[in-house]
Order: sequence, then C-alpha cells, then structure tokens
Amino acid sequence: MILVTGGTGLVGCHLLYSLVKENKKVRALHRENSKTDSVRKVFSYYSKDYKKLFDKIEWIEGDINDITSLDIAFKNVNEIYHCAAFISFSNQDLNAMKKINVEGTANMVNCSIDKNISKFCYVSTIAAVGERKNMAIDEECKWKENKNPYSKTKYDAELEVWRGISEGLNAVIVNPGVIIGSGFWKRGSGAFITQISRGMNYYPTGKTGFICVKDVVKIMRELMDKNIFSARFLLVAENWTQKDFIFSVCNNLNLKSPKNKASKSLMTIGLILDGARSFFLNKRRRLSSAIIKSSHTKNEYSNNKISTTLDYKFIGVESSIKETCKNFKAI
Repeated sequence: MILVTGGTGLVGCHLLYSLVKENKKVRALHRENSKTDSVRKVFSYYSKDYKKLFDKIEWIEGDINDITSLDIAFKNVNEIYHCAAFISFSNQDLNAMKKINVEGTANMVNCSIDKNISKFCYVSTIAAVGERKNMAIDEECKWKENKNPYSKTKYDAELEVWRGISEGLNAVIVNPGVIIGSGFWKRGSGAFITQISRGMNYYPTGKTGFICVKDVVKIMRELMDKNIFSARFLLVAENWTQKDFIFSVCNNLNLKSPKNKASKSLMTIGLILDGARSFFLNKRRRLSSAIIKSSHTKNEYSNNKISTTLDYKFIGVESSIKETCKNFKAI
C-alpha cells in the first residue's frame, strides 16, 4: 500500500493518477475541509475513464498533525510520498507553515520510523536550497537565512527528513523549481497564469528554474523504484526569466504581453501601499518583501545530478506551458 499526503494539491493529484493507472494500491490522506473535485478534473486531462480510476483511491480523512489519524492512514502502508505543504510568502502565515511544513513532516518521519516504512519520498522546493552568485545553484549549496518564511520552513522540514535518514529511514528529497501543470488555477504557477490572463502591464525581471509536473512525478517514482535514498535532487528542466514565462503564457492565451518592467523601486512603493490597504481595510496583504526579492533575483539551477543519476530527459518548458494554457482555456 502506498500513502500519499497532499493528494489534493498539484503534485499529489498528478502523482495519484500515475499510481492508480498502474493499478497500485493507493491511499490518500486529506483534511476535512479539502475537496477532491480538482483531483477528478486532473484525472480527466489524462483519461476518459477518469471516474473509474479516481474510485481506485482509498481516501482517508485526517491530518499530518493528528497522530491518531496518522495511525489509521499508516495501516499496511510500506511506501510514502509526502507532498503536503502550506505555501505562502507572507509572515502572517509563518506559524501555520511551521505547524504543517515542519511539525507535520516531523510527524510523518516519526510515524514512518515507528511503522518500519520501507520507502519515503519528500517533496521540498528549490526555495530551500542555498544561493550562489555567478554559478549555477546545485545540491551542495549551503543554506543561508533569508526573508522568505516558506523557504525557511521547508528547509527545517528537510532537516526532519535528514534526521529520519540518520535513524535508518530510507528517504529521498526532491527540490522542484516552479512547477507547471494543470488543474489548480488559484495556487502556484496556476494562479500566476490566472493573473496573466486578466492582463498585466508590468513584468518582473527575475529568473528561476521551471519544470513540468509530469517530470516531477516521474522522477519521484523512478527514485523510489530504484531505491535511491539518502540524497536530495534539484528538479529543474530549464532556467527561464519570469519575463519569458509571462510572454509565453500570453502568446499561448492570445493576449498582449506587458511592455513595462516592474522595477524593484516600483514594487517597493506597491508594498507600502499594500500595507496601508491591509491596515485600513483589514485585508490580507498581497505583497511581501519575499515576493519582491524573488521577482528580481536571477538564479540559475543545475539539474546535472538528477540527469546523470537517472539519465533523465526533461519535457521542455515551452511544451509544458502550451499544454497547461490549453487546459486553462477549456475551463
């Protein structure tokens, strides 16, 4: 039996499809307020028999911070894909991210050790990898404190997995870049595509790594199937500027591309105005210093380690954007 956490998220639901289509016995943990409609929708992108495939999943209502529900979810399980996470760049969500990303991962590791789980795969992020100037960032870069609360909690979560490895857990960590995929238009890159579809006058100047969700899933499964543990792997197909990503999405949605750069000073003014809006109208902030930094940081990421280990060939970013935009236009 394979247990998947975060099954109602982007990576988790695409992973669930990959598993059930091969008739794997799969159990998915989901919280009381989470909905599975998006999972069915993702399945429909792959197959006309998506309802039949969806019904193969054994859904367990629970929470990675509820040990009682984990005891139930872990019953007869021998493999785990831990994809659950709270993603936010706002310090307002720091405590929630600590609870889910760090404490939740610690609970998953502890239960895996107690239950003698044979294989464990943890989905982290390139945001939890250190930075390096003038050279491509790889798995050996040392972590540095930054203003991104999400990256800090994911780094701390990785430390919990490494602790588990030191205690005998067969675990592997993957650090995907920006994941491109269909089915979630209010979160992650899907939310970015939604924002672009509404029109943009400015584009950020940063650069980062991108990868198709299909590649993330395939690599995770290959690492587990080949028993490659006690390691972490950066998963990036190509390094693109955010401008090129936005322009590609605009092209595939038949929209005009923005003409103006969103300078750091302009976004800083926006940050101040957003703070005033939040204070006087009692609404959540939309901007943060972490968002501004990521919008202007130009990072290059190396995929040499995973490419060499698995002799892996990635799906091109342009192809990923094209397919995702096609599904977006169909909603």
